Amino acid sequence: MTAVRPLAGRGIVITRPARQAAALAEMISSAGGQPILFPVLEILDTADLAPLIDAVDRLDSFDLAIFISPNAALRAMNQIAARRAWPAGLRAAAVGKGSVKELKRFGITEVLAPTRSFDSEALLALPELQQIDGWRVVIFRGDGGRELLGDTLAARGASVEYVECYRRARPRADAAPLLRAWARKEVDAITVTSSEGLRNLFEMVGKLGQSWLRRTPLLVAHPRIAVAARELGCSHVVETAPGDDGLMAALLQLFAAA
Repeated sequence: MTAVRPLAGRGIVITRPARQAAALAEMISSAGGQPILFPVLEILDTADLAPLIDAVDRLDSFDLAIFISPNAALRAMNQIAARRAWPAGLRAAAVGKGSVKELKRFGITEVLAPTRSFDSEALLALPELQQIDGWRVVIFRGDGGRELLGDTLAARGASVEYVECYRRARPRADAAPLLRAWARKEVDAITVTSSEGLRNLFEMVGKLGQSWLRRTPLLVAHPRIAVAARELGCSHVVETAPGDDGLMAALLQLFAAA
């Protein structure tokens, strides 16, 4: 009996950073699709590790440590594991499933995290974070980003400290192979998981690629990315549930309908 391969013949562009693309690529391949890896973000060490190391050495002084992304969890926990044990009284929180998974790899199994929508708003809505007057909170993140989480926690009475664990950059990638695949009609959909990555993608593919990009189904994992995509002129934007599972479910539904 022939196995059902619902993505057979479909080329799917994965724009995740290289280290984070393997799981989705495997899911697409298992469904018969052809994953096309085109990272639009490169994750680099922060220019100055001193603030991160200082925060790690002061972990006992915090009540809550929040990890904004899997990269933040990985980079911060690498430093923590190298220098000290996790303080017994320190609670951990994370914005998404990927960050929770990274923390579990380091033995942090009790993590406060939303279970549906995976963003700062969902984390802030958790009952455990409503009465936090006097808490000392450290937020591990990349360079820049939204201030909503810290500002809201501070408004609720917490003392908040941001610590940058990594920086993001636009890769110096050759877009020619992707453009050739588009020209051969081998690109059927694109997955994008951040607004910054979407902007990088537009810049990396140039004017010709942008014309194809605007017509290609674009699967995005958050409403903010969908808004940005429509502002850039994308005509076929599909909002998905979070994570690789959400992207994969949307791909299967998209091509089942086709």
